[in-house]
Amino acid sequence: MAKAVAKKKKSKGGKKAARLKVQPVRWLRRWALRAVLAVAAVFLLLVLLYSVVNPPITHTIWAEQRRLGEVDRMWVPLEEISPELARSVVAAEDAQFCRHWGFDARAIQAAIEAGGSRGGSTISQQVVKNVFLWQGRSWPRKVLETLLTPAVEIVWSKRRILEVYLNVAEMDEGVFGAEAAARKYFGVGPDELSARQAALIAAVLPNPKERSARKPSNFVQRRARQIQDGAATIRADGRADCFED
Repeated sequence: MAKAVAKKKKSKGGKKAARLKVQPVRWLRRWALRAVLAVAAVFLLLVLLYSVVNPPITHTIWAEQRRLGEVDRMWVPLEEISPELARSVVAAEDAQFCRHWGFDARAIQAAIEAGGSRGGSTISQQVVKNVFLWQGRSWPRKVLETLLTPAVEIVWSKRRILEVYLNVAEMDEGVFGAEAAARKYFGVGPDELSARQAALIAAVLPNPKERSARKPSNFVQRRARQIQDGAATIRADGRADCFED
């Protein structure tokens, strides 16, 4: 009888110890889930907020400001930016901008086939990266970008996505947005850019720290001519309709 009681007590003690071991794991899981939900809520709140409020700063602008001491940037609405620049940027960076929901499958496939030597990101993805995340090719950033891009596409209009892009993209070292780039490169307002000037700025976008629209290399000049032709094409075939008045 005594042995049976002792055995029963030992069994209960073992189960209690097992429960004590499991509880911290459950606690960690619970708080990890809460943390993930909290982060998701913050991101979704920012997506909603920035659909009507202009982002005050981005991680890239902040980092460049710390590195250089100051940056050149002034926000302007899309209505005050030359349509030539809007079309040129779309032709250069994402010609299917009006026809996709955030991802361009063909561009991604081409990037994979090129072995990563060319980018496959859409303007929508670049806006998510520039506004909400950070630069670099880490997997955590790419996962967050993939999750946030559809949310931005659902909440924001195509005009809003392009407007934000044209105001946060780096277009020369420490120069962010169409207004600052137009003044620095050509001494005009962003609404006064010609088709050629707009194409030169768009040609700089993939590598603004090494390319110049004011003193374009032979490559940049050739690329600008291609972009100018592409801008005319997307206007003619309707691929600019989603952001044009």
